[in-house]
Amino acid sequence: MRLVNIRPGRQTRFYLLALPFLLVAIAYFAGSSARLTQNPNDKLLPALPSMVQAVKQMAFEVDPRTGSYLMASDTVASLGRLGSALAISTVAALVLGIVIGLLPGANALLGPFVSVTSMVPPLALLPILFIVMGLGENSKIALIVIGTLPCMIRDLAMKVQELPREQIVKAQTLGASTWQIALRVAMPQTLPRLIDVLRLQLGPAWLFLIAAEAIASDSGLGYRIFLVRRYLAMDVIIPYVAWITLLAFMIDVGLRVLQRKAFPWFASVRAE
Repeated sequence: MRLVNIRPGRQTRFYLLALPFLLVAIAYFAGSSARLTQNPNDKLLPALPSMVQAVKQMAFEVDPRTGSYLMASDTVASLGRLGSALAISTVAALVLGIVIGLLPGANALLGPFVSVTSMVPPLALLPILFIVMGLGENSKIALIVIGTLPCMIRDLAMKVQELPREQIVKAQTLGASTWQIALRVAMPQTLPRLIDVLRLQLGPAWLFLIAAEAIASDSGLGYRIFLVRRYLAMDVIIPYVAWITLLAFMIDVGLRVLQRKAFPWFASVRAE
C-alpha cells in the first residue's frame, strides 16, 4: 500500500499530533536539567517550577507599581492593537480585493501598485512611522496594517479573478449592474476566502505587533518580553512566548469555526 493512501484513525492522529510537542518538551527539560546540574543559577533554560512561579507572579499577583495584573493588562493591550489593525485590514482588503479583481480598469490602476507595496519590508518602515505618527498607538496599528493589507488584497483579488466567468455573464444577462454583481456574486464567494486570508496573516501580524511594542511601548506582550530580557528572565520570556502562541492558535481556531458555521457550503466543497 502506498503511503499517500494511508489515512490514520482518530486515535492514531491524536498520537501523531502530540508526538512533536512531546519531543520538544523532552528535549527542553533534558537540556534544562543538564544545565542546572552544572550550574544551579543558570537562567537560559529555567526549570518548570521557576516558570510556574513567574507565571503566578505575572498573572495572579497585583503588581505593586501599576496596581494591575501584568499579564492580563499586557494581553488586553496587545489584543486591542492587533484587533484594531486586523479589522482595518480585513475591511479594506475585502473592498479593494473585489474592486481590483472584478474591474479590469481598477486592476490596471491599482494591481501593480499593490504588488509592489506587498514586497516592501514593513519593519523597515517602522522608524518612518514613528517619526511621522509618533510613538503612540497609531504607529503600531499602522505597521500591522501596512504589513498585512497588501498581501490580503492580492490574495482576495486573485480569488475574485478565479470566479467562473459564466457567473458574471449570467448576472449581466439578468440585468445586474456592476454594483449588484459585486454584492450578489463576488462578495458571497469571497467572504469565506477572506477568513482563510486573514488566518494566513495572523503570524505576520503578531510579528509586527511584537516588534512595534518592543521598540516603543509601555504595555503589551512584546514590551514585557523585551523589558525583562535585560535581566535574562527566561522564566518570564518563555511563558510569554507560549501564551502568545496559544492566543494565536485560539484566534485561528475561532476563525475556522466561524468559517464552518457561517459558510457550511464552503467547508463541504473543501472537504470534497
